[in-house]
Amino acid sequence: MSQFTHKFYPEAPPRVAVLGINPGRLGMGLTGVAFTDPTALTDLCGIEHDLPRQRPETSTQFVYKVIAEMGGPAAFYQHFYVGSLDPLVLLKNGLNYNYYDSPVLTKALWPYIQLSLRQQVESLGLRRDVAVSLGKRNGEFFKRLNAELSLFDKIIVLDHPHYLMQYKSRGEAANVAHYVEMLGRCLPCS
Repeated sequence: MSQFTHKFYPEAPPRVAVLGINPGRLGMGLTGVAFTDPTALTDLCGIEHDLPRQRPETSTQFVYKVIAEMGGPAAFYQHFYVGSLDPLVLLKNGLNYNYYDSPVLTKALWPYIQLSLRQQVESLGLRRDVAVSLGKRNGEFFKRLNAELSLFDKIIVLDHPHYLMQYKSRGEAANVAHYVEMLGRCLPCS
């Protein structure tokens, strides 16, 4: 993660927050980099590591197709910060679990998620005019958090990459194009 941050997040204009649910065990849970599995970290980001190579993670595949369409990692990360509302890897029976899958868990984590979101915005100097939620259900909670914290003027909600790859894979090209269009609207005018 440190190598990735130094390479792709040097000082630059404020970035747009693109926030998923919480890290998955096969992507950010291993690499520390949101929506980036070990294979993408090496092959697409040019960062060597000792992590085991594995079958590509589906969300990573989708996100990096979008990133490629937007000029590649260096160009993309100059304008966007990719992270999660809840920075904790959550597992149930060895599988990924979302912070909102249990009302009791959501309630217990809520103060921590608020703190994490506030810290990401303030310490990273993220743009306040717009943010992007990856996942519709995540978007509901993101909007609720934003109503409580007043951090962003607008939140754009996109279908989650995993959902698109699992249930809408026949429309992958159109889904990538939709992401590129919506994220492109967040870019500053040239």
